[in-house]
Amino acid sequence: MTRVVIADDQALVRTGFRMILNARGIEVVGEAADGAEAVAAVRRSNPDVVLMDIRMPTMDGLEATRRILATSTTCRVLILTTFDLDRYVYAALAAGASGFLLKDVTPEHLAAAVHLVTTGDALLAPSITRRLVERFATPQPTLHRDLSTLTPRELEVLTVMGQGLSNAEIATALTLSEATVKTHAARIFAKLNLRDRSQAVVLAYETGLITPGEGR
Repeated sequence: MTRVVIADDQALVRTGFRMILNARGIEVVGEAADGAEAVAAVRRSNPDVVLMDIRMPTMDGLEATRRILATSTTCRVLILTTFDLDRYVYAALAAGASGFLLKDVTPEHLAAAVHLVTTGDALLAPSITRRLVERFATPQPTLHRDLSTLTPRELEVLTVMGQGLSNAEIATALTLSEATVKTHAARIFAKLNLRDRSQAVVLAYETGLITPGEGR
């Protein structure tokens, strides 16, 4: 059973999400009203996924995300927000969050998102994510991650991935099988020390591999 911690300073939001998830066979193993409580809850219960609000007292969701992902290689963070274009959401993606959800998400989408990120994939709505990254990404060609470690094909896959395409769409665009795309993606993540494709999208822009306006 997938195990989740819900971090939000509004008790009604936590209650609503807990009821939705429990009804769909997803176990809520902890709740937190601020970022510090979220970090403690993760250490205590070792969940698969954290649903993380950004704006919370004591410690915000961004700092909590950084602390959780700095010490856990298995926990995934999904950001909860009332805004789809938010500098803090971008910073959370750059820190390794696996995606973001608007708080008015449908019950079905919420459960599907939790299941998706537990597979190691990232929850990215391509059009929203691309606008988010294009708005806030600052090209930093001297980032410590050296793209020269990638093969020409891996660089090609990263470029297309950065445009927000799914594995199936990348396979079609590059005339590859989806399994081959997944293999290339795994190698890219390992070589560049990326958690998942959300960080890959951010990196593609920050290294100048993609410039705003490119992509779909």
